[in-house]
Amino acid sequence: ITCQLLKGAVKAAVREVVAGKVFATARNEGRQTDKVSSSHLRKNYEEIGMKILIAHDGSPGADEALNDLKRAGMPRDAEALLINVKELWLPHFANKSEPKYVAASGISSALQNVSSPITRAKAATAKPLKFLQLAAEHLHSMFPDWKTETLELAGSAARQIVEQAKLWNADIVVLGANGNTGFKQSFLGSVAQKIANEADCSVRIVRGESWKNSSPSRLLIALDGTTSAMETVEEVSRRMWSMGSEVRLVLVKDDLQNDSTSICEYIEDAKKKMIAADLSVTELIEAGDPKQLIVSAAEEWGADCIFLGANEPGTFLENLLLGSVSTAVVSRAHCTVEIVRKKVTGIT
Repeated sequence: ITCQLLKGAVKAAVREVVAGKVFATARNEGRQTDKVSSSHLRKNYEEIGMKILIAHDGSPGADEALNDLKRAGMPRDAEALLINVKELWLPHFANKSEPKYVAASGISSALQNVSSPITRAKAATAKPLKFLQLAAEHLHSMFPDWKTETLELAGSAARQIVEQAKLWNADIVVLGANGNTGFKQSFLGSVAQKIANEADCSVRIVRGESWKNSSPSRLLIALDGTTSAMETVEEVSRRMWSMGSEVRLVLVKDDLQNDSTSICEYIEDAKKKMIAADLSVTELIEAGDPKQLIVSAAEEWGADCIFLGANEPGTFLENLLLGSVSTAVVSRAHCTVEIVRKKVTGIT
């Protein structure tokens, strides 16, 4: 009981310090410097450009991902690559009495039957897909200054998208949470989650129809006290948000008792970056399970998007993290989730 009371007291103290005069003074003193820094980052986006890979399979979910870009804080000038991947499936021989051995005269026919799905898929990609052309036209109507290209491939959707993102040096991959796989959870578990785990850039998984809402965006940034989470704050600050957009910083840790001072400094730094980017900001500090608290906080606040930080792809630590926190958030959140991953090249 004593530990619980102490934990509650520390939690209350953290909230009071963050919201009190100490932060107000620091905010006033640091606003001008951070304003210059934020402007510099935005200038870099305009000069260097942003490369956005958009996975599109012709489904309503893919259309939602396309429309969601209007509320993603994207720059006026960017390069966009619309990509469609035709999944390849080998034929299934339903007849169990199919002979194990094929006569020499039948080898050519058997090989033709096995290769025909691949041949048909490759032949299909030779002709431009109408929905991909329409998607490119729609994207141009929303962002007339963007340079837009289309690409059609055959193979494993997740693998091809991850590889193309790397080859094209994409800054972010955008896709819908639900695609043309028949089962929503199956798509989310196989394609979207695989891309989220393995891509070497940021991944934005779109859910919902917040793009139909004309009100300013509500952005929830999940924090855990790490550098990668602070890089997420910086990424949000360099985007171009509509006037009146709001940010809620949600810091969730199992133990708040021993980190009260560092938590205050961490939250203070994050809030200063948001204020410098002309974003309204509030904070929520909780002790508990981030898998549950992040999702519930986003739903209660009515967030349009949840931003999560990530480390280098492929490491054991990140795979473990994405296997727990990010997987839970992506699968349970009512809204769009963007996993922010810092690239080796690009804006520093």
